[in-house]
Parts: sequence; C-alpha cells; structure tokens
Amino acid sequence: MALTQALLWGAFAVLVLGLMCLDLGILDRKAHAIRLKEALLRCAFFVAIAILFDLGVYAWLGRGKALEFLTGYLIELSLSVDNVFVFLLIFSYFHVPALHQPRILFWGILGALILRALFIAAGVTLIHKFHWVIYVFGVFLVATGIKMVFHKGAEIHPEKNPVLRLFKRFMAVTNDYEDGKFFLVRNGRALATPMFVVLLVIETTDLIFAVDSIPAVLAITLDPFIVFTSNVFAILGLRALYFALAGLMRLFHYLHYGLAAILVFVGVKMLLADVYKMPIGIALGVIAGVLLISVLASIVRPRMAGIVPPLTASQEKEMETDHAHHDKDLG
Repeated sequence: MALTQALLWGAFAVLVLGLMCLDLGILDRKAHAIRLKEALLRCAFFVAIAILFDLGVYAWLGRGKALEFLTGYLIELSLSVDNVFVFLLIFSYFHVPALHQPRILFWGILGALILRALFIAAGVTLIHKFHWVIYVFGVFLVATGIKMVFHKGAEIHPEKNPVLRLFKRFMAVTNDYEDGKFFLVRNGRALATPMFVVLLVIETTDLIFAVDSIPAVLAITLDPFIVFTSNVFAILGLRALYFALAGLMRLFHYLHYGLAAILVFVGVKMLLADVYKMPIGIALGVIAGVLLISVLASIVRPRMAGIVPPLTASQEKEMETDHAHHDKDLG
C-alpha cells in the first residue's frame, strides 16, 4: 500500500508539473487575452485530465477512493465559482488589462498550491490528534453557508486588504503595469508594480476561500492524497474557469444559493460523522443534485431586478467586451 501511494504521489507530481509547464510555457508563451472559445476548450481539457486521474485512482486504490476524489473535486470546483466572481471584481477594481490577467492568475495558482498543501497538512493533523476539531469545522461550514445566503452581493474592498496595506509600507509601487513585470529597478531603487499588488490580493483572497473549501473536503475524507489532489485539479482549471465564466456567471444567479446549501450540507455531515457515516455515493449525489437544480432554476427563472446588485461601470464594460468576443467566436 505504501508503494502504491508513493507511485501515485510521483505520478501526480509529474502530471502537475507537466500541466503547469504546458499552461505557461506553451499555451501562454506569448501574453494574450484569453477569449471565451479558448477558455471553454481549456476547461474541457482540465476536467478531462481530472477524470482520467480519477480513473487511475479507481484502478490503484479502488471505488471508494475514486468516489471520494470525485466528490472532493466537485466541491472544490463548485466553490471556485465564488473565487471567479471575486477575481473579476479585483481585476476590475485595479483596471488590469486583459493581456496581463492570465499571468497573474498563473502565479496566483502556483502560490495557492503551496499554501493549500500546508493548510491541508495542518487540518488533517489537527483532526487526527484532536478529534473535536471536526465539530469546529462543521459549525464553521454551516455558519459560512448561512452567512453566504444573507451576504450575497457584499462589496469587496481590495484596498483594505491588510497584507496589501502592510506591503505598501515597505515598498513603493509604480503607477503603470510596466509590460507585465512584477518588479523593476529604477534609479537604483527596487519598485513593485500593480501586477504584484494584484497578485498579492489574489493570493490572500484565495487563502480566505481555502478556509471554507478545505474543511468541506475534509468532511468527505481525511486521506491527505485525496484532499490535496482534488484541490489541485480544481485549482489548475481555475484560470480557464475564470475566463469562461467571467462574462456568463451572472446568468446563473441561483448558483450562489446552491453553493451555500452545499457548505451547510457538508458541515452537517461533519457534525454527524460520529453518529451516522453517510455513504460517499449519497454525498456525491446530493452535491451534484444541488448544483444541477440551482443552474436549472437560474435558466427557468431568469434574473429579476433586486435579486443581485447592479454591476459597476467597469464590470459592465468587461461583460460587454466578453459578450462581443463571444459573438465573434460563435460566428
């Protein structure tokens, strides 16, 4: 079993490194704005890779682990929708040119992989050593789900990010994006660019989202391999998901409530872990069903005034540009 786990970890590491090199070294070798058609193709590619990896888990570790991976992956992927909306707000707030957005997201994802690995290791260790922590996570998820329902459309203020405010105390920031550079030296003085500022905000924002999503996956399994790999595959496709959904996600206005319901569900599942161990197949079915219902409800009942807050001028412009390119792609 130890040899099998070692081989799987090795195969996983090689696969992730290969995908990262493909993403940055080939697909984005030349900086360009990612349009809807390309984003959808990338989404399909990363989902297909995750499914193939799950088939490998099934072959090596059995049906139970494969279902755990699929459930964890689905949870992470669905919760990533909220990340996408916040990333859109951050890019709009800082007026990040579409040309530079892919590079920021790439390095943001690389940092997220490292931070989440540490987060997962800490979470699994805590639950194994202090079983009562599972109830803390459960209550936190339920509370987060309820809060998500009543705080839909809450404003994001990137300038109030404490990490960003601390950073600006120690380093000056240029006014321009400087051809996509993160740092530069001018008159013998090291300066950061808005590119790095946005990356810093993206990174700390993702860490906040990880506080919600990782406990949700820990409610499904405590196997570090399954928790980490399901997280990583969801994060790897996050860039493509952002560009695919940035101009379309507001069409699915009930999805927000579906995500809240999923957090409450996995929180309750975690709280009842010692009383009733829910079969992983049932948990997967509930999560997939909630997502499907929320998407279908959004299609059947289009958004009405007052359900979601109006877009800012910069967001309206961003969406108009996305739809224009969408029409061009379809044509």
